[in-house]
Amino acid sequence: MSKVTFNNHNNLFFQSLKSSVDEYFVQKGIQKTGDSRLYIKSVVLIGTAISLYVTLLFVSLTPMLAILLAGLMGFVFACIGFSVMHDANHGSYSKSHLLNDLMGTIASNGLGANAFFWKQKHNIIHHTYTNVDGIDDDIAKSPIIRQCESQKWVPFHQTQHLYLPFIYALSSIFWIFFMDFTKYFSRKIYTTEAWKMNWKNHLTFWVTKLYYAIFFIILPILTWGWLGWLIGFLVTNAVMGLTLGFVFQLAHVVENTEFEHVPLDTTKHIDTAWAEHQIKTTSNFAMNNKIISWFVGGLNFQIEHHLFPKVSHVHYPAISKIVQQKCKEFHLPYNHYTTLHEALFSHFRVMHQLGRRPLEKKVLKTQLAA
Repeated sequence: MSKVTFNNHNNLFFQSLKSSVDEYFVQKGIQKTGDSRLYIKSVVLIGTAISLYVTLLFVSLTPMLAILLAGLMGFVFACIGFSVMHDANHGSYSKSHLLNDLMGTIASNGLGANAFFWKQKHNIIHHTYTNVDGIDDDIAKSPIIRQCESQKWVPFHQTQHLYLPFIYALSSIFWIFFMDFTKYFSRKIYTTEAWKMNWKNHLTFWVTKLYYAIFFIILPILTWGWLGWLIGFLVTNAVMGLTLGFVFQLAHVVENTEFEHVPLDTTKHIDTAWAEHQIKTTSNFAMNNKIISWFVGGLNFQIEHHLFPKVSHVHYPAISKIVQQKCKEFHLPYNHYTTLHEALFSHFRVMHQLGRRPLEKKVLKTQLAA
């Protein structure tokens, strides 16, 4: 697929914004990467995950308590993905490239995924072509769910707002057991050719999948039996999938965010500057809620993250004030929701609306009937 281009000739907004953000870090005398807040959080989250896993495997528990701990472990896994894996794979965890690669691999592959594919899918494709139908893999779930108007509509989409949680609950299982293998064997990420893999990439991929099978399937089955393992595995992944699914969808598939469609057989050009495209296709939520910000790794500040992915999430609340000021100065929108539930309701309203039969199909059906 040939490269999609943006109209960056008039890039005054981002030039001005970047200059102000850079000045902020210089004045504060701090690095753009993570600091003690991120490192303490990493120890807490990873330590909690290991403790929960060991408890579930080696401590005698009642079935109900085991189910509750399995669900909690799924939530902690998602938080590790938000806070540790995400920053590390973006290179914003530390100034050390080695530490970034190490933490990114530990967090990604430790959860059963693959950092090699995730970096290309998320860092390159999603962050460059956000909400561009036909390229952005994050909105490529059709025909299961329809996430923008340019995607094909089918009748069962009319109930997609009802079965949406079920799809999100299965997303981590689908990711680990299907999506990674699809990318590996097809050498493609949706419509984009994947990076060429060397022998280390191949070895890491298969060692990761073997590790996951041993620690999350074989050992739990030996401890809890087939039924006990299956219940715990489904609960863990359902909580993890729901948490990951909703947090990432609230960033881009809500009211007021925009979408683009670039047909693959025509000139691939978006008549907007890249930074302005990120502003228009992204939204924040619960920006004043420090508890939510801590658990979701600052991903409730998605606008700041998309504009400055190399900046650690611990700095997003501070630089968000600069971004808001610049958006106002350049007459650009700054999409945000005051609370988490407002963003959730907006997401469901959008999915409900996208599930309705498109107007042109209704008109055509009426004309044919006449």
